[in-house]
Amino acid sequence: MAKLPTSTEDDVTRFLKQVSETTAPPRRHGSRGRLIFALDATASREPSWDRACQIQGDMFTETSLLGGLAVQLLYYRGYRQCRASKWAINPDELLRFMTSVRCLGGATQIEKILKHAIKENTKQEVNALIFIGDAMEENIDLLCHQAGELGLLKVPVFAFHEGGDPVAERAFRQIARLSGGVYCRFDANSAQQLRDLLAAVAVYAAGGRQAMLDYGQRKGGAALRLTHQLSGKR
Repeated sequence: MAKLPTSTEDDVTRFLKQVSETTAPPRRHGSRGRLIFALDATASREPSWDRACQIQGDMFTETSLLGGLAVQLLYYRGYRQCRASKWAINPDELLRFMTSVRCLGGATQIEKILKHAIKENTKQEVNALIFIGDAMEENIDLLCHQAGELGLLKVPVFAFHEGGDPVAERAFRQIARLSGGVYCRFDANSAQQLRDLLAAVAVYAAGGRQAMLDYGQRKGGAALRLTHQLSGKR
């Protein structure tokens, strides 16, 4: 059986660079960023769900000085189940929502995720949508249409691809591109890598590009290399 490709630190660095170059609309000082955290909760993703539960708190930690973050959990599983939580403003709230969910077998429902983000943005501005998944079993043209709408609304989709399915990769790349977001494949066995990626998008959602640069200087590692690459770019 062929070995699935895994991402490297260079992949993370490229991702962080793209995030920093994504234009976010300015927000008032002290305002709370709003991030939809969408996950595939079908049976194949149960180990990754547990991992995400353990590290989600870093998203709030990294954004506390930027006015804070409100996160809405959105997931699909089983037979046509696609559900959203209330908006959480601290990690304990979000963890309670996540630990109450059990993964169930079923088909993907990415279109519902994208439509929900469009609808939620009409109520109050959504600054970013994270989507984590490993498969795509839907009409790609319909997904691209919804992604394009999100792009017009300036709600970028940051698509994290677990595994190496080529159909999912093509779809996730197009969704990210049309929405103005970024695609990144990640290694499901690296909790630190996923932690860095989620924190990076959370910082972007809460503070935009400049906050992302500041985060890189403070955090070091792949994020620090990002700031070196972007020196002089404003």
